Amino acid sequence: MKKNVDKTNVMRILEQHKIPYTSHNYGDTGAISGVEVADALGEDPNQVFKTLVTIGHSKNYYVFMIPVHKELNLKSAAKAVGEKSIEMIKSKELLPLTGYIHGGCSPIGMKKQFKTVMDSSGLSFDTIYFSGGKIGFQVQVSLEDLKKVVRYEVAEVAE
Repeated sequence: MKKNVDKTNVMRILEQHKIPYTSHNYGDTGAISGVEVADALGEDPNQVFKTLVTIGHSKNYYVFMIPVHKELNLKSAAKAVGEKSIEMIKSKELLPLTGYIHGGCSPIGMKKQFKTVMDSSGLSFDTIYFSGGKIGFQVQVSLEDLKKVVRYEVAEVAE
């Protein structure tokens, strides 16, 4: 890791738990969409995940991690968390709820730990990439190590 890299809260949490990770700064590439981020990293978009926050019919919140080039299947996602239905939260609700802004939302370090589901396609990889908690930053972490800081389940929720 480079010496004068800004550390995000996600990176500090990983270090506190002595979890090895690789940080990637793509801030100078102009990448905005998840697919552009995967391209900027030179990585397979199947291995680069976005973090989506939803609200269920019960008014409970849920976090889903899916590959950047896919969409969340709301019906499958609702079934995975035992809800009648779920919907994406509004962008303006993201910061007060999670502490993150759109494009920089990470499953690590949210204000509160919500039930988290990773798309089963992630099991194809030893490590996955996801937001480092700030636009321009991604972290690469093994699935085993991610379990040490985020209690997540696995289900087929992307299409």
